Amino acid sequence: MRDGRDGRDDGGGGVAASGRLSAAELGAELGERATLVQFSSAFCQPCRATRRTLAEVAAMVEGVAHVEIDAEAHLELVRTLEIARTPTVLVVDASGRIVRRAVGQPRRADVIAALGDAV
Repeated sequence: MRDGRDGRDDGGGGVAASGRLSAAELGAELGERATLVQFSSAFCQPCRATRRTLAEVAAMVEGVAHVEIDAEAHLELVRTLEIARTPTVLVVDASGRIVRRAVGQPRRADVIAALGDAV
């Protein structure tokens, strides 16, 4: 996963203010150790491959969850997090803090390495 970036602080509430994602914002519980958050779109071919890769890693690493979010159905969150392309993957620690961010289809080894920042 290429480029790490924390959420931005805009002084308001929610993700932008705290740099953290909650289970309510994700629509799923956070993993005990980390969560791989994937923003996808319906006709995105690399999103399908990314889904498989992230699901495999989440199954391999105890306490890691994979959450896929339909970017088109969650435009407010996409704008807040400045998601410009799909797939975009966020690595989130157990407290919801965004510790890494990558755009494009990641390699399994890169995802595993990025989890090291979160666990």
